[in-house]
Amino acid sequence: MADEAPAAPRRQLTLFDSTSIIVGIIIGSSVYVTAPQIAKSVPDTLSFLGVWLAGGAFALVGSLCYAELATALPADGGDYVYLSRAYGRPVGFLFAWCELWLVRPGAIGSMAFVFAQYADHIAPLGRLSPVIYAAGSVILLTGTNLLGVATGKWTQNALTLIKLAGLATVIVIGFSVAAPADMKLTADKASEPNWGFAMILILYAYGGWNDMAFVSAEVRNPNKNILRALLLGTITVTAIYLLVNGAFIHALGLSGVRTADAVAADVTRLGLGELGDKVVSALVAISTLGAINGMTFTGARIYYALGKQHALFRAFGVWSAQRDAPVPALLLQGAITAILIVAFGWSEGTLSREGFERMAKFTFPAFWLFLSLVSLAVPVLRWREPELPRPCRTPFVGATSLAFFAGTAFMLRESYNWALKGGEPQALWTLAAFAAGVIALAVDRLLRGAAAP
Repeated sequence: MADEAPAAPRRQLTLFDSTSIIVGIIIGSSVYVTAPQIAKSVPDTLSFLGVWLAGGAFALVGSLCYAELATALPADGGDYVYLSRAYGRPVGFLFAWCELWLVRPGAIGSMAFVFAQYADHIAPLGRLSPVIYAAGSVILLTGTNLLGVATGKWTQNALTLIKLAGLATVIVIGFSVAAPADMKLTADKASEPNWGFAMILILYAYGGWNDMAFVSAEVRNPNKNILRALLLGTITVTAIYLLVNGAFIHALGLSGVRTADAVAADVTRLGLGELGDKVVSALVAISTLGAINGMTFTGARIYYALGKQHALFRAFGVWSAQRDAPVPALLLQGAITAILIVAFGWSEGTLSREGFERMAKFTFPAFWLFLSLVSLAVPVLRWREPELPRPCRTPFVGATSLAFFAGTAFMLRESYNWALKGGEPQALWTLAAFAAGVIALAVDRLLRGAAAP
C-alpha cells in the first residue's frame, strides 16, 4: 500500500476571511498610539490628514505588486517564495531567518506590549504586569491557532468586527462634539516638521497589508480574491484612518491631538464621560489582540514554507492533519516571541512603552530591507520567468514597482537612522542577526549536501 501524501494547507479562506486578516492586522493600536506624535511632526491639519492618505496610497501601490506575485506564485510563505524565485534560495532563507528572529517577533511583541499597557489600565497586575499581559497574549493566541485554521480565522473575523464597531463609536463621538474654541485649526503650526519620522509612524500604522500573501495557498479562488482582498482591505483601512483622525481633529483640534496622552480616550470622554476611558482601553486591547492573532496566523506559514525547502528547518515544514495547522512552526514562533518579550520588557520596572519602542526599533530595518527587494521582484521575475502565468498583472509595472521601491528605500534609511538615534543597540543587533543567518545558511547547505545521494 502506497504511503499517504503528507497533510497540506487547504483553500478555505473566503474573500471575507482574507479581507478580515488584512484589516485586522493593520488596525492594531497604531492609530491611537501614534496620532499625537504624527501631529507633532507635521506643520498643519491638512498635512496631518495628508500623510495618512499618503500611507494608504503607498499600501495601495504595494498591493498592486503583491497581487501579481501572489497569484503567479500562490503558495504559503509569501515573500519567502517571491524572494527565493527572484533572487535565489539564499535570499529567501535570509528573509525567513530575519522574520523568525527579528521581524515577526518584533511586530507581534511590540503590539503585545501595547495590549499590555491598556489591559493593565483595566486590570493591573503589579510591577510585572506589562510582561505578563504581553507574553500571555502571545501564548493564548498561539494556542488558539494550534486548534486549526477554522478556529484561527473565526477568531480573527470576530476580533475585526468588534474593533470596527468600536472605531465607529469613536468616529461618531468625535464628529458629534465641537472643537474647543482655543484650538482653532488655522493657529496650529509645528515649529520643526519631521516628515521622515512622521512617515515611519504612518507606515507602521499601515503595516501588515501584505501579510495575506503568506496564506495565499489557503485562499479560495485566488486569481480573483487575492487582488480583491488586497484592494478592499487597504482602501477600507485608509478610509477608516481618515475618518478616525478627522474625528480626533474635530473634537480636539490639532493642538489637542498633539498634547493628548491618550487621544481616543480624550475624545470618547467628551461624549461618554469617565466611562469613555474604559471603553477606549477595552477597544485598544481588542484591536491589538486582532493584530496579534492575524500576525500569528500568517507568520507561521513562513517557517512552514522554509521547512519544506531547507534541511536546517525541516522539522518545522510539517502540516498537522489532525490540527489542520502548521503546529511546529506555530510553536517555534510563539516560543521565540515570548522569550524576546520577556528580554525586551525586563528593563527598569518593565515599562510597556519601553518594550514597545525597543522591539519596534529591533524590527523596522530588516522589514524595510526585504520589502524593498520584494518591490523589485515583479520586474525581476517578468525578466527571469516571462512564461510564468500571471492572472493579475501589475499595471504600469515599471512605474509602479519603482514607486514602491522608492518608498521602501526611503523607509529603510529613516528606520535605520531612528534605530541608531541615541546610541541604542537595537540596529546593531539586527546586523548580528544577519551575520548569524549567513552562518545558518552555510550549515543548511552542508546538511543538504550530506543528505544528497
